[in-house]
Amino acid sequence: MEYTKLGTTDIKISRICAGCMSFGANNVGFLDWTLDAEKSEKIIARALELGINFFDTANGYSAGTSEEYVARAMKNLGVARDKIVLATKVYFNEGKLSRAAILREIDGSLKRLATDYVDLYIVHRFDYDTPIEETMETLDGLVKAGKVRALGASSMFGYQFHNMQVAAEKNGWTKFVSMQDHYNLLYREDEREVIPVCRQYGVSLTPYSPLASGRLSRLEWHTDSVRSKTDKVAIRKYDSTEAQDSKIVASVASVAQKHGATMSQIAIAWLLAKGVASPVVGVSKLAHMEEAAAAVDVKLSADDIAVLEANYVPHKLMGPY
Repeated sequence: MEYTKLGTTDIKISRICAGCMSFGANNVGFLDWTLDAEKSEKIIARALELGINFFDTANGYSAGTSEEYVARAMKNLGVARDKIVLATKVYFNEGKLSRAAILREIDGSLKRLATDYVDLYIVHRFDYDTPIEETMETLDGLVKAGKVRALGASSMFGYQFHNMQVAAEKNGWTKFVSMQDHYNLLYREDEREVIPVCRQYGVSLTPYSPLASGRLSRLEWHTDSVRSKTDKVAIRKYDSTEAQDSKIVASVASVAQKHGATMSQIAIAWLLAKGVASPVVGVSKLAHMEEAAAAVDVKLSADDIAVLEANYVPHKLMGPY
């Protein structure tokens, strides 16, 4: 496994991040395809064996049970707290990013994660109802209190992210060091503004959905899996552009054959080649985690990248909303 620094911090993260949205109770009105505690622990254990130290969850994943499953696994596996980088989020809760909500939600997350601090606290979306200054001052307070080591953002417009950074800069508050945006071979709209702003501030890219909810991992657009049939968010994001984007999927298969790699590995390797620090890879099987970790060793040429990018056309925005 390769490692890199998280933004401008000294926090060392693996080049693959284990996404934990697939861990948690599936009877809480969130997702129908999440894994129970025992299966989640097996995947977490394998991730650790592969050198992955970066784990991403959220207060809203399966009503907080994702955080609980991560904590249980780390305890059962005897993992020292300082050997892992834990990220969780705030926004999809009462009050969104208001001061009261952030203070309430961080304490809830710390309790469920059974820890005194999180390494990376991410605002899950932009809050149109709360003044930016209120949000950034409150987040800065968490850092000063030792409850949070670093701050991150996710899925917002470039101007919004820039304005939040400016507010922190003007007031001497802690700035964001990571951006978890929607970015993959089928959706590259953040190359217009969000990613340039991130580069401006030395912010690490840790995009979610690197495989476009599985559509970059196979030639068949649809499968019979529970997720493929029930993931309404993924259907909204990707299915309206199936005809055009199937050409990109075919190019991924072609480059994969050339490298003797899987399609998933090519999709992840492309992100790493584009300067992504650590894509958030959500998996439901041990083999998928092993496949993702091995993607770090796949090195694409300039010609490979040109082939993979050739059929992209502008897409409707599917991230900030």
